[in-house]
Amino acid sequence: MQIKSIMIDESLKELTKHHTIVLPIACYETIINQNIHGYIPLHWHDEIQFVLIVKGEAIFQVNEDRIEVREGDGLFINSGCLHMAEEKNQLGCVYICLNISPHFVLSQELYTTYVTPYIQATNLSYLHIDEREVWGKNILNAILKIKQGIEEKSPYYEIDITMQLTLIWKNLIVNGFQLEYVQTEVLKNQRMKEMLSWIHLHYAEKIMLNDIARAGQLSRSECCRYFKRILNTTPLNYILEYRIQKSLFLLQQTDTNVTEVAYQVGFNSTSYFIDKFRKSMHMTPLAYKKYKMDKSHDTII
Repeated sequence: MQIKSIMIDESLKELTKHHTIVLPIACYETIINQNIHGYIPLHWHDEIQFVLIVKGEAIFQVNEDRIEVREGDGLFINSGCLHMAEEKNQLGCVYICLNISPHFVLSQELYTTYVTPYIQATNLSYLHIDEREVWGKNILNAILKIKQGIEEKSPYYEIDITMQLTLIWKNLIVNGFQLEYVQTEVLKNQRMKEMLSWIHLHYAEKIMLNDIARAGQLSRSECCRYFKRILNTTPLNYILEYRIQKSLFLLQQTDTNVTEVAYQVGFNSTSYFIDKFRKSMHMTPLAYKKYKMDKSHDTII
């Protein structure tokens, strides 16, 4: 199943339900350039995530780090970590995504000892999974087996999946990664989420830097440093890009025009909206609207 538009709430928490009918997991293929934005936008979720690149290369951002993952390799993304993904070299990157509720990884008796320390570690927001390492190869093979099990639904496949999950987690923790716990890192992550949540609640209004800084309990200068360090952008540019993202859905509605959309997402000038949209999407809002309308018409036919 290809998820083309990730639904997120104001705090950037993903709203997609990551589970099958029976199991609190989801395993599906993602084609990055088929997402409505052309990339996987910034979000987070309570589930832990394993990624296996099956075609091309991708650049993931997890919190403030950017990681290049080549074909055949994978990535572990920890619970609660902000992350996004984009193609490298525009080669049509495809990856398998496995999302798992942490409480389903191991039994309740083992959870506190073998899962909690890892999902709470402040230096384990992600882990690159190299197929050339024995532990990495074991994890990647298990992901493929889980995907196959969900697709084929052979007898007792749920039990087979739980066995593969145990294998994945054992190989993750036996590779010798040393865990650290730094409270300032926890606070930094929470403040960033609070500022983003405030922006997502008020993006259609006039926003001042003081408002964003206050939401994160930071000074104006420290607020700007957070955005630069974690998102590699300024608060203003983030707001502009978020408004453009919100406009994409509105532009696909038949009963809206460009001026209406501009004002609905917080721009007070249609020409300014068109200029920023063109720079971000490499086409005008009207051209985007026509393209989506024509594509929808062709699909219906």
